[in-house]
Amino acid sequence: MVERGMKSMIRDFFGVVTRKQTYLNLTYLLFSFPLGTAYFIFLVTGLSMGLSLSITLIGIPILLLMLVAWWELASFERQLAIWLLGINIPPMESRKITNQKMTEKLKGYIMNPVTWKGLVFLFIKFPLGIFTLIVSFTLIALTITLIAVPFIYKTAYMDLGSYQVDSPGIAIAIMFGGLLLGIISLHIMNALAKLSGIVAYHLLGSTGSAGIDENDYTYIEIDDDAEEESLGTKTEATLETTAEIEDVDNVGTEKNPKD
Repeated sequence: MVERGMKSMIRDFFGVVTRKQTYLNLTYLLFSFPLGTAYFIFLVTGLSMGLSLSITLIGIPILLLMLVAWWELASFERQLAIWLLGINIPPMESRKITNQKMTEKLKGYIMNPVTWKGLVFLFIKFPLGIFTLIVSFTLIALTITLIAVPFIYKTAYMDLGSYQVDSPGIAIAIMFGGLLLGIISLHIMNALAKLSGIVAYHLLGSTGSAGIDENDYTYIEIDDDAEEESLGTKTEATLETTAEIEDVDNVGTEKNPKD
């Protein structure tokens, strides 16, 4: 049992390199900064213009257009989180707004909490994108630098504190350290992506949707260990069933011997 648990931990640690979801998470994180920046500029410009002109009749239509725009942007972010992060996010509307007048639709958007939670999400996407960009690029740059040490230590002065990197042995050891850091970095970025997914789940989904539990935050991920265990259980059950059938056949043969 302990050996199996240790083997599972090792597989989980190194398996992050070959897992498709890891690179989907990385893609989501790398797009967070440019998207967050674009959202921030658009929202600040549009809302400030609408609010400043709200004294006149011009500002109200601008604010209503901004409401529809940030709803669509929040809807896009919800789909992006579903596609790239592989999470189940409830619909943004607890009920579909169809066959209604424009005023009723606008009232439905205004009264929907997801409209305002979506606006909060779009605003926090900017600082969250800056944070994930800094962490991701720092880890990626440091990993690449350490892995490249055996190829550049002769032409570039490098030292680790008081130790100078001047031998192939030290350079190769640093390279393996860089590979290990790369694996750890992927785990860190997966954790950041999971954090982003949790934020998206709570801000971009309607908790009042039918059949949706507000605590039902789930990843659409395949657990390799669980899959292997399930496969092993099914195989054992099949073997046991086959053995039982053979026993029944043998008993029948003994009771009815051929002449």
